[in-house]
Amino acid sequence: MLSAMIKDHQARQAAKKEEQERRRKEAILSANELTQNLVDHLNVGVAQAYLNQKRLDAEAKQLHVGATNFAKQTQQWLNLIENFNGSLKEIGDVENWAKTIENDM
Repeated sequence: MLSAMIKDHQARQAAKKEEQERRRKEAILSANELTQNLVDHLNVGVAQAYLNQKRLDAEAKQLHVGATNFAKQTQQWLNLIENFNGSLKEIGDVENWAKTIENDM
């Protein structure tokens, strides 16, 4: 009778131990799955942020090139206006000089 109780106790202990081990493995698998899902979710956000940053960098580069071209074009226009003003002044000086010569004659 005592040995039967001991065997019964040991059998229940072994069953509990097996159940505990099974639950531990399930918990580990669930934790791993949760961790993987969280990492995947975060990676999607990180990948989207990376793509957005890449797109912004490309647009910033295009904007910089456009601004540089605009600055060059503006400088060319300023030089052209400056030359035009100089030519107008020369015409005015020649006209004034011609009038002075005409008056002297």
